Amino acid sequence: MDNLKRPELLLPAGSREKLDYAIHYGADAVYLGMVDFSLRAMRKGELITINNLKDCINLAHSLGKKAYLTMNIFAYSSDIEAMIECAEKINEAKPDAILFSDFGVYNILRKYMPDIPLHVSTQTNILNYEAVKFWQDLGAVRVVLSRDLSLKQIEEIKNKVPDMELEVFVHGAQCVSFSGRCLISDYMTKGERKANHGNCSQSCRWSYKLVEETREGEYFDIEENGQGTHILSPKDLALINYLPELINLGIDSFKIEGRTKSLYYVSAVAKAYRKSIDDYLSTGKIDKEANYNEIIKIGNRGYTTGFYLHKPDCEGYSYDISKGLAGADCLCVFLDKTDLGYKVLTKNKFLLGDEIEIITPKECFRTKVLKIIDEKSNEEKELSNTNDISFLTLSKEPEDYKYALSRTIGIKNLR
Repeated sequence: MDNLKRPELLLPAGSREKLDYAIHYGADAVYLGMVDFSLRAMRKGELITINNLKDCINLAHSLGKKAYLTMNIFAYSSDIEAMIECAEKINEAKPDAILFSDFGVYNILRKYMPDIPLHVSTQTNILNYEAVKFWQDLGAVRVVLSRDLSLKQIEEIKNKVPDMELEVFVHGAQCVSFSGRCLISDYMTKGERKANHGNCSQSCRWSYKLVEETREGEYFDIEENGQGTHILSPKDLALINYLPELINLGIDSFKIEGRTKSLYYVSAVAKAYRKSIDDYLSTGKIDKEANYNEIIKIGNRGYTTGFYLHKPDCEGYSYDISKGLAGADCLCVFLDKTDLGYKVLTKNKFLLGDEIEIITPKECFRTKVLKIIDEKSNEEKELSNTNDISFLTLSKEPEDYKYALSRTIGIKNLR
């Protein structure tokens, strides 16, 4: 497969920690957004701001990877002024590209940050080769194609504009609205949670009921095949078993959605997609069953191929539940190795004697919890509760504990 181009694997970096893990688990590049100018308003963890942006980008560069800055809100005049004020620090941070969707933001980027390459967001609804040429003529080096395209349509665009970089989404949550241009959240929250300003309330994930206007207070369930009332909630996109087709088309970058997702999500999905890409490029084959078993262990609402293979129908929606469920629970994050054992932060409760699975950037194996010591008392205990810091003795240890995570064995919540 030496004649095939190696695509970039692009992972979300919702925080400095997630950036670090994403790269160690296989990302070639990450995209990160400051809290004011991106389409994901982070609410917890180490937020990326104008003050630590340079540090985060430097971390990616020190690991030999790229970092793209998202500034893809639909901007008001006040946002434009704020961007101008931040321009000097953004230039100093040296992102490898800036992702944008607004024409006013484009003007600001060209005027105040002219040396930073431009990537055009999927929010611009790029569906045809003339739109790609339009942005190419304006100086953009990459476009993120709309998720509303089929493989055949993507192939046509690549053939018509072969010298333009194309990025496509391959995994993660999808929006019920066309290319994410949605106003449901704005309407349902009376303007307090603006979807295209980085603060979507995900109203499409809510459960709805029917009311007849003359029968106030009398509500009726809205059912679809008897499964529930989440009538607007799409399943998550998963193209891990169709990466060969996209690689053969010469797509430049495979994008994973999920800047608000957990550290476990970012790490596990990066590991799964990294392996699938590398398997195909080295052997010409992928293990579809193994691929699926890996991604089902990551939080999801059920999986779909979106528009890539055929026009979505009712099977592309998650009618029974809105929250993503993981087939395996993340149990703990490894922090250090001491005389008392591995120091871990517990994410979900586990017990003494439990068999667990350890994943690292290079390994995946089963082991048994032989001893749990409480950090505060230094006494042995029978379980480690959520948010506890404990010391573990394991029957089999990782070759390198740094970036190691543990999870439950097997697959539950198979949907």
